[in-house]
Amino acid sequence: MAEAEVIILQQAEQKLYGVWAKSNDKTVRKDIIRLSDQYHKAVSKPDGAVLPFFVLSKDYDQKTMNFDLFIGSTTQSSHLECLYLPKGWYAKVTLKPKLGFLWGPSIGEAKRYFYTQWLPSSKYQASNMEYEHHTEKSTGKSPTIDLFFAIEEKTK
Repeated sequence: MAEAEVIILQQAEQKLYGVWAKSNDKTVRKDIIRLSDQYHKAVSKPDGAVLPFFVLSKDYDQKTMNFDLFIGSTTQSSHLECLYLPKGWYAKVTLKPKLGFLWGPSIGEAKRYFYTQWLPSSKYQASNMEYEHHTEKSTGKSPTIDLFFAIEEKTK
């Protein structure tokens, strides 16, 4: 990813329902698959039938590479936990999958660009929460997803 367009926007609080687990950089791919299966069983819908769909991580620890992982949506179920996405400022990057179907490398590249190139030269700092937002745009011939990074202005 050469230079991704980063759009700053303010989001309203949003209520989501889903499942949580501890994860880390080494197990995140397997954890996302496991939690997605658990979530789709809880809402009695097959994988891909729930949109919008959120993959959220927060409280990343750079030393251990551990973080909290949430998979969910706006679909309610008594088997799911509630999460409030906080209102506030977010940086949004829209991306396409590599080779038309590989989201992982595209997401990794976008995150590296955001944290190592864009963020250090901006007037913002990360608030240790980010999420993938899958919508109808995530399916079809030219799919895209939006990555959102919680941000706040740097203190002087």
